[in-house]
Amino acid sequence: MMLKWLFDRLMAFFGLLFLWPVLLVVAILIKINMSGPVLFVQQRVGKDGKLFNCHKFRSMSIGHNGSSISVAGESRITPLGAKLRKYKLDELPELWDVLIGNMSFVGPRPDVPGYADKLQGEDRIILTLRPGITGPATLKYRNEEELLAQVKNPQQYNDEVIYPDKVRLNRYYAEHYSFIEDIKMIFCTVLGKHIQYNNEII
Repeated sequence: MMLKWLFDRLMAFFGLLFLWPVLLVVAILIKINMSGPVLFVQQRVGKDGKLFNCHKFRSMSIGHNGSSISVAGESRITPLGAKLRKYKLDELPELWDVLIGNMSFVGPRPDVPGYADKLQGEDRIILTLRPGITGPATLKYRNEEELLAQVKNPQQYNDEVIYPDKVRLNRYYAEHYSFIEDIKMIFCTVLGKHIQYNNEII
């Protein structure tokens, strides 16, 4: 895991160094088009179950009382926010979280309290990992918001179908870690490609 740790720090540093113009432009667009703060900061469950502040560009209106899951087309997501989410630009500030050691480039997505911290038995191996910007579950459910928009009860479908499947994928990742697979998943995320992983296409 030392190679993963070193890779994360170096890539996060150079990512912030070279992408700062993009970060600046996005921040300005948010400030012009939305009221409130540029960044959305929320406590998420990290390595060993410890809470940390996860940073993202804000894509929703302030003061909403929505669910912890997001559905494509819902009113709390602003027009600019929808574009940021579509191209994953809202997640660029997470490079900072990787740089300071709270996250990794590849791993399970950081959950809000009430999910990852409630894992039981052997599934708790997932908590030995730093949350990731991308990962096998993220790749498989890259269109999760669109999928949830098609079901009658998005929260129930997430809790009973999507989340258990994510746990299965993340557990397999924890038990069969490979730095080479990490690199493949990063490229697939950037290029919008699919990869064969654990005998399925994600």
